[in-house]
Amino acid sequence: MPIGPLTTYRVGGPAALHVELTTEEELRAVARAVGETGVPVLLIGRGSNLLVADAGFPGLAVTLGGVFGQLEVVATQVRAGGAVSLPVLARRTAAAGLTGLEWAVGVPGSVGGAVRMNAGGHGSDISETLVSCRIVELTTGNDKELAKDDLALGYRTSNVQAHDVVLRATFALEHGDRASSEAQIADIVRWRRENQPGGSNAGSVFTNPPNDSAGRLIDAAGLKGHRVGSAHVSPKHANFFQADEGGSADDVMALIEEVQGLVEERMGVRLEPELRRVGFEARPAR
Repeated sequence: MPIGPLTTYRVGGPAALHVELTTEEELRAVARAVGETGVPVLLIGRGSNLLVADAGFPGLAVTLGGVFGQLEVVATQVRAGGAVSLPVLARRTAAAGLTGLEWAVGVPGSVGGAVRMNAGGHGSDISETLVSCRIVELTTGNDKELAKDDLALGYRTSNVQAHDVVLRATFALEHGDRASSEAQIADIVRWRRENQPGGSNAGSVFTNPPNDSAGRLIDAAGLKGHRVGSAHVSPKHANFFQADEGGSADDVMALIEEVQGLVEERMGVRLEPELRRVGFEARPAR
């Protein structure tokens, strides 16, 4: 199954197996199979923070659909399935007159992936409004409801593991003004269009070091536009790396490593990727 097209980079190799889970019955069946066979598992989500090597992934790629794309609003509480996209979550809650998730319109991921990495932007993140989530471990079938405090949420981190499927998350929002929230969403969308590139990328490649910006450091190191093969640092935003159409995921990875080394050499700071990288262990040395 080609999974490069399922990521926002649009490059990378295939998975040996793929399944889309649309019901809890299917989820339980796959969890039993994974537990019995020990097949490696890769949760794709919306692929907005994922780079898969050209060699691909020698296991089972899992995507969510069906019931996991449902969203329910009751008073100020919102329950969203793991497959719900963050822009949809932002727009639906704003339309319901609720405030607290407007920032999410600018993050092209899913609720499940956002919980796992404590996604954020524009001064907020998932931890600000998350109450709890339901997780199933695909390797054991263990099904658990976890409160926010159980997740060890930090800057772009949590204790949610790679084999944990976030089935749904519950958020506590506040009553707001629909027009005001929708205007804020429009401002965020406008800002991102003006300041961040479109095309094949996965948003920010590196986390921001304390009291600084990864984009500023890459720019100050003179690396805007820097190219390795079919991948280059965006001239518009230095923490966004672009892949050419029909390009190579291995080139993107090589660019990440080269920029990391050059920034450390020139600026004295070692940047740490927030991008999930899969299948590069067997990549030939360049």
